[in-house]
Amino acid sequence: MQESQQESMKGASGQNSQRSTREPWLSFTPGLIGFKRERCESLTRHRWNQVLGTCSPGGRGLISFGREDGLNHRGLRVTPRILLKDNTASTVQDVAQKTNEIAVFTGGDGTTTATVLARAIYAEGVKNVAAGCNPMDLCRGAQAAVQKVVQFLEANTKTITTTAEIAQVATISANGDEHIGGLIVQAMERVGKEGVITVKEGRTTEDEIEVTEGMHFDRSYISPYFITNVKTQKVDFEKPFILLSEKKISSLQDILPSLNTAASALRPLVIIAEDLDGEALAACILNKLCGQLQVVAVKAPTHATADLLGSTGSITITKEDTIVLNGAGSKDAISAWCEQIHALLNDPTTSEFDKTKLQERLVKLSGGVAVIKVGGSSEVEVGEKKDWYDDALNTTCAAVEEGILPGGGVALLKASLVLKTAAPGEPASSDPDIIPTANFDQGLGISIIRHALAQPARTILTNAGEEASVIVGTLINSSNNSFTYGYDTSKGEYTNMITRGIVDLLKVVRTALLDAAGVTSLLTTSECCIVDGEEEKPAGGMGGGMGGMGSIGMGRF
Repeated sequence: MQESQQESMKGASGQNSQRSTREPWLSFTPGLIGFKRERCESLTRHRWNQVLGTCSPGGRGLISFGREDGLNHRGLRVTPRILLKDNTASTVQDVAQKTNEIAVFTGGDGTTTATVLARAIYAEGVKNVAAGCNPMDLCRGAQAAVQKVVQFLEANTKTITTTAEIAQVATISANGDEHIGGLIVQAMERVGKEGVITVKEGRTTEDEIEVTEGMHFDRSYISPYFITNVKTQKVDFEKPFILLSEKKISSLQDILPSLNTAASALRPLVIIAEDLDGEALAACILNKLCGQLQVVAVKAPTHATADLLGSTGSITITKEDTIVLNGAGSKDAISAWCEQIHALLNDPTTSEFDKTKLQERLVKLSGGVAVIKVGGSSEVEVGEKKDWYDDALNTTCAAVEEGILPGGGVALLKASLVLKTAAPGEPASSDPDIIPTANFDQGLGISIIRHALAQPARTILTNAGEEASVIVGTLINSSNNSFTYGYDTSKGEYTNMITRGIVDLLKVVRTALLDAAGVTSLLTTSECCIVDGEEEKPAGGMGGGMGGMGSIGMGRF
């Protein structure tokens, strides 16, 4: 009996060993499947390859059947719609998508750049790990190279200071529409570079700018269930009541009078508190989902004071901040508070940190908000123009904040030239460009980044039908090795990229590089991916002596 059990166990183990050598996965427990690094690399490659064709003005479009955008040339719009049926593919896809999301939220569409970089870094990383390299040392070398590149880009960025430069960036980001670029420049001139500019749908056929009294603070809605516009991920209310509390609210009884007041007045309610949870949060979400009351909860900014049911003209809450327009507060009280802030700023005992925060608060209270009202002859036209205004505004603000770089992948390509390494064991060099490494694998990590930095330029040139290897070699080895010297694919000639108006944002390029390296480091140092597997459903059978025909008609094919 024992011998037969041992033989059956050996047979089972032999089958498992054959299965593990034949397939790149291991079964741990029913419902859990682990996929090795090679399988994860294959899945991310399929995911990222879908976006590469959209890179550059000469990029190809992707057709999406059954979606609102049938043909799209933007990686930002394409990536969220790529759905994979395999459970493991979906899990790795979520990790890859993080690269795109972070790049987008920095103020521009850095999806394609982040995707190209991530694909190149991860592919080389997996290849070297398979050859026997230490993944941790590869990542250490890669991170050192990324930091070196970021320092180089920050040192060579062109700051945007004049009105003409702001207008140029705004027009370029609006796909060459000088009207959109001009309105954004006018809005910045009226509220200043530190002011707040927002875009709303107008009620006329013409675009216009309106400067209103308002305030902006960097807090968002507590729960996404409060969103009123799914497309823009925003909450927009007109003439809401505002309940302001400096304490955490958990009990429904604390906000029930305010809920009843807002419901009876048929006006929205905005709750700004230290936090909102428990039955209070549940009641607000339930009222919102059932359509009984328009309500939203926002975490209060620092140093908030208590008040009860203030009011405002309108409020807009995005994923990152809140903008209050035409507040109904006392002008005398606001002026008195501004004078108090001025006194604190002039107080020699006020710390530099407090002065910075006080100055920000003063700007928010007294600077006002510029509202660009987008007009049009139809709702579709207004919506499309509003998207262009939003993109151009985000890009321009990011350019003013951190500056611009030569576009077309030239900035990253030129940055690859500063990545130099010394062989392990060699004496320290006086050359500041040489990155010290502890071993050979760290040097390979630097080489991986050097190789990846050329890929955005290569992808852009390939999509434009150019010979990428020849042009990249010319840009790297040319005697005119100026940082801004690049290749204009639309004209087919070498030129000064910034003068020609082909630019990238430092903020977008830097964030795309940092987050692509971060995500790929996570994937490279992961041995396998474990996900929930689908349960096997027993095939329908005929029973009895017809087991060989059990899957006919009623089983799975």
